[in-house]
Amino acid sequence: MATITNHMPTAELQALDAAHHLHPFSANNALGEEGTRVITRARGVWLNDSEGEEILDAMAGLWCVNIGYGRDELAEVAARQMRELPYYNTFFKTTHVPAIALAQKLAELAPGDLNHVFFAGGGSEANDTNIRMVRTYWQNKGKPEKNVIISRKNAYHGSTVGSSALGGMAGMHAQSGMIPGVHHINQPNWWAEGGDMDPEEFGLARARELEEAILELGEDRVAAFIAEPVQGAGGVIVAPDSYWPEIQRICDKYDILLIADEVICGFGRTGNWFGTQTMGIRPHIMTIAKGLSSGYAPIGGSIVCDEVAHVIGKDEFNHGYTYSGHPVAAAVALENLRILEEENIIDHVRNVAAPYLKEKWEALTDHPLVGEAKIVGMMASIALTPDKASRAKFASEPGTIGYICRERCFRNNLIMRHVGDRMIISPPLVITPAEIDEMFVRIRKSLDEAQAEIEKQGLMKSAS
Repeated sequence: MATITNHMPTAELQALDAAHHLHPFSANNALGEEGTRVITRARGVWLNDSEGEEILDAMAGLWCVNIGYGRDELAEVAARQMRELPYYNTFFKTTHVPAIALAQKLAELAPGDLNHVFFAGGGSEANDTNIRMVRTYWQNKGKPEKNVIISRKNAYHGSTVGSSALGGMAGMHAQSGMIPGVHHINQPNWWAEGGDMDPEEFGLARARELEEAILELGEDRVAAFIAEPVQGAGGVIVAPDSYWPEIQRICDKYDILLIADEVICGFGRTGNWFGTQTMGIRPHIMTIAKGLSSGYAPIGGSIVCDEVAHVIGKDEFNHGYTYSGHPVAAAVALENLRILEEENIIDHVRNVAAPYLKEKWEALTDHPLVGEAKIVGMMASIALTPDKASRAKFASEPGTIGYICRERCFRNNLIMRHVGDRMIISPPLVITPAEIDEMFVRIRKSLDEAQAEIEKQGLMKSAS
């Protein structure tokens, strides 16, 4: 069989890809006609494809390449660990140095008494772990009926059956069904759902839906509430300031565990090590992945408080994965954390990149298509609208306008995602002001071209 390399013609690579590779979140039968983009190499915030195009990656892969592409140190650490101990499991009273060292480092970085780590292969696995962990916790406390987990509509907690049930994506539920004992309340999306309420009033109202759900389901049945500090894949939805203090009050009052899904927000994305610190939340469990290794190796986990760890540790916890705490992934994650720390990358976010990005991002509201512009640290979104004053939605099928804008971005060599009719970014944390300037040249060009295309197609109409 011929060796497949970066130097093969793009059309040949695309044909092989369509013939054999099933892509996530894709209509795979159409890929052969549309053609995939073949990424061949990357450095810093830049990607190169098989056609020689240089692309600015404003999504850091999938929210994960926090330290940027092409860091040789991580490759060297991985190679060294592969030669020394390429694999061993952490079952059956066995451990190894990379898992020990990474768990200790995460306990040092995590706030409060989050001192224990259960490793997984990624965020989806970690949230599956959280389901069993929470239910085991209450079983061991003599309350097995306390097993309902409350989440939010339009939340994203992974794509396994368990983690997608925790999430609030209706399209995923339609394909995989639900699992028992998961209940969803509304999201704190003021722009789309706030009506005539001001943001702070709306934030309180949405937070109090948690209390209403606890009382409806029964305080003795509700085990936990899970939420992202900022809803990432749901469209970078930033809750009003009134929301999180009220959520914390309710969790404390009714003795339910608070799970903060930090898969996207963690490791510097919001300007602190964790989004919980940015939002002032005190979780019992934090879900981690993505920025833990900057995407260089698959790894995730649950950082667990002393109380939960102690209670589930009383008996055998019948849960685990072949690759929990994989030595190569753990070694790469440790090196990634060293770089974040020693190169002061989070300080760069807080003091340089995020303030500059915020200034330019919020100025996008001067564009005719842009209504709301929300940003926390290095994650941001804009709401596209035909009428800013009324916060109107487009009359076309939801996502039509966002897709047009996304395609213009791709043609202008900018990776910028759409979620419905919101456009979102999450660039590598190491992005420089000069690179931010270049990103905005491409963003504004793409918005202008999208507007022209929307008007040409007669789509600049408000929903009734």
